[in-house]
Amino acid sequence: MEFDFDLTTIFPTDIVKIGLDMLPVNLDRTATHYKNLSLIQQRISHVVDSMGNASARAQDLKQAITSASKVRAHSGEHTVYLLIDRVAEHGLGSVVGLLKVGKKNLFLMDRQGMQNEVYSMCILDFYVHESRQRSGCGRALFEYMLKDQEMGPQFMAIDRPSPKLLAFLAKYYDLSNPIPQVNNYVIFDGFFNNNNKECSPGPKRARIYMGKLQYV
Repeated sequence: MEFDFDLTTIFPTDIVKIGLDMLPVNLDRTATHYKNLSLIQQRISHVVDSMGNASARAQDLKQAITSASKVRAHSGEHTVYLLIDRVAEHGLGSVVGLLKVGKKNLFLMDRQGMQNEVYSMCILDFYVHESRQRSGCGRALFEYMLKDQEMGPQFMAIDRPSPKLLAFLAKYYDLSNPIPQVNNYVIFDGFFNNNNKECSPGPKRARIYMGKLQYV
């Protein structure tokens, strides 16, 4: 997706992590072209909104999952990653993909039907521009996120995954036979293993908070 301003002056690398303040994380604020931070924030907000709307259209959703205002509203618990083609559009650059992740408190069922309250990292939105799909862009963006979050995809809950996303996870990460949830999230076998979950024979409900098992 192209914009009417030079993307290479606001996005310093091919993949950028956008923070709560709508600026690239680890931004070198001493650089000359970052002096007008309010203008940069305005332009990045516009990019996030535009890509969020494109993702919603691609998924036939009534409203966008991702917007600058929604990222700000979650006080740093949501993170947006953008993939940039810095040589496209005669050097002005284009935005190729968007990936949003965030922490959510969820009630999820395991394969045995036991309900668990989990504070988990989730995949909330994933979109690659139609002109750049099936070219490795999605995997590059996804791999960057996994490395940054230091976790495997099997430990993440996925909000309303599209058939394309499920096929992507099966192809590249051998994640198949999903465990659907009543809240429209999907998890896979191994999701609870990272938390050392054990089945409780009593009436208490398992609660996993930031990787630590509790019973409540």
